[in-house]
Amino acid sequence: MKHLLIFFTATLLASGCAALPLEGSRPAHHLEDGTFVNTDGVAINKSFSDLIRWNWERTEPERSEFPVRFPEPESLRGEELHQITWIGHSTFLIQSGGFNVLTDPHFSERASPFSFAGPLRVVPPAVALDDLPDIHAVVISHNHYDHLDEQTVRQLVARQPDHPPRFFVPLKLGEWFRDLGVESVVELDWWQSAGLGNLKIHAVPVRHWSARGLFDRNTSLWAGWVLDFPRQRIVHVGDSGYSADFPAIAERFPGIDLALIPVGAYDPRWFMKDAHMDPDEAVQVFKDLKATRAIGMHWGTFILTDEEMTAPPERLRAAMRREELPLDSFVVFQHGETQPLSEKKQDDVR
Repeated sequence: MKHLLIFFTATLLASGCAALPLEGSRPAHHLEDGTFVNTDGVAINKSFSDLIRWNWERTEPERSEFPVRFPEPESLRGEELHQITWIGHSTFLIQSGGFNVLTDPHFSERASPFSFAGPLRVVPPAVALDDLPDIHAVVISHNHYDHLDEQTVRQLVARQPDHPPRFFVPLKLGEWFRDLGVESVVELDWWQSAGLGNLKIHAVPVRHWSARGLFDRNTSLWAGWVLDFPRQRIVHVGDSGYSADFPAIAERFPGIDLALIPVGAYDPRWFMKDAHMDPDEAVQVFKDLKATRAIGMHWGTFILTDEEMTAPPERLRAAMRREELPLDSFVVFQHGETQPLSEKKQDDVR
């Protein structure tokens, strides 16, 4: 059974769990072979022996029961909404300035290339895909299966055939969408920006890697996103280990109102640290970004790693106390929870 698990895990490893300084004629994170590295010049590339060791030693945590709030569909429809809803994992519905934006949408049963194996949802999506309002924009942080789900993408496009969402994706990921017949896709490199009306979207560097199979590691980029709504600046970190990227983001994009930061999928640290931050590091990211508020994500939906499912919120609160930060400034939501976004005064509008 262990050997079968290792085989599946090797295949499923891709489930995730302004110009840059130039080096010759290409940005430093672009390698000559067409792959990408992080801003420190390092590509995350755990060995197969490390993978075997992790799977041989690990004890998978127990499934946990979490309360789910299922918002009424009508509460998500309207022109003047200024709110955010956690649907689960890294998927949020952000509504502001007349825009409905989804982050890393995942509505399927498994985060996997297979229908019969791979991480299974512990908590259903708190909003059914058919109950969503029309979606204007979707941001994708990278191509791991818990962040980029083919069935979800197909359904999002099919339900809005005359006005499909516009997908904003990291460099070299657009081909994947076009192969599905999705043409409304915008590729961005780190520090590049695009607009959708008066919504401005910026790709920013984070520390991670990409792959959907065994032979495409780091052939597409990964990114975080800064979303500039008319009266709100929100950062979606995507997946990331801790790095010096976050102070750099804060320097380029001051006045962050809300940061969406991963707090789960972090154990064992010897295997996960490079690519996934733990709650203590998430609090440091919150401080580095100089954000007013933060919401923890990437926990409580799938069992991807070894920590107990209930551990991330507990460790987050402990880390906030140690740093003597207000506990209500960095929180986790219940699945399906909706909260209003903070309002800016008119003279604060960018």
